[in-house]
Amino acid sequence: MDEMQKQALEAAAYRRLVNHLRERTDVQNIDLMNLAGFCRNCLSRWYQEAAIDEGLEMDKAQAREIVYGMPAEEWKAKYQTEASAEQKQAFQSGKQHD
Repeated sequence: MDEMQKQALEAAAYRRLVNHLRERTDVQNIDLMNLAGFCRNCLSRWYQEAAIDEGLEMDKAQAREIVYGMPAEEWKAKYQTEASAEQKQAFQSGKQHD
């Protein structure tokens, strides 16, 4: 596999991940953080950082819209729920191990 093929496969996997996260609006960011150590916001930050590394201007809101498929505030209003005490405790416990 050459470098261009590798990048094409990585890009395809990224697109599939983003589409999956857009479809799974029932999965909250805190759940992703507790289970995987990253969330939609992390993914959008990585995207923004990659754009900046390539000399492109991109702010946090633009990057989040790419990952969420809509403005992040709209996604939050439609799909975000209040984190339970258990979710918050798991998040705090996980932060201590980083």
